[in-house]
Amino acid sequence: MLRRSFPWLVLLASAVLEAVWATALGLSDGFSKPVPTLIFVVTAALSMLGLGMAIRRIPLGTAYAIWVGVGAALTVGWAMATGVEPFSVLKVLFIAGIVGCAAGLKALPGEKGHPAPEQPAPEASHR
Repeated sequence: MLRRSFPWLVLLASAVLEAVWATALGLSDGFSKPVPTLIFVVTAALSMLGLGMAIRRIPLGTAYAIWVGVGAALTVGWAMATGVEPFSVLKVLFIAGIVGCAAGLKALPGEKGHPAPEQPAPEASHR
């Protein structure tokens, strides 16, 4: 079970790191502030590395949509929670829609060339 879930966990962690680097990018003031700039560089690299690892087992289109959707949702949620962006019920509903669509992509069966994560690849019979 963990082996099949690992790429999804890496993808989720990468999406969280995307929200961190996006927030740090905003705080870097055009890369003029060293600490947010360093946080941006490190988390962007780790986020991309994780996305690259995840697409070994998850179709690229699905992984990228989930990575962007979850990262964007977390970025906007954080901005609203910290007062950087005003809170809006409609914003929350639209963000929930993005997350719901991302979750729906994970629930779809595997695509050609990529077995569904819940189904192990068939083994050859021994005769």
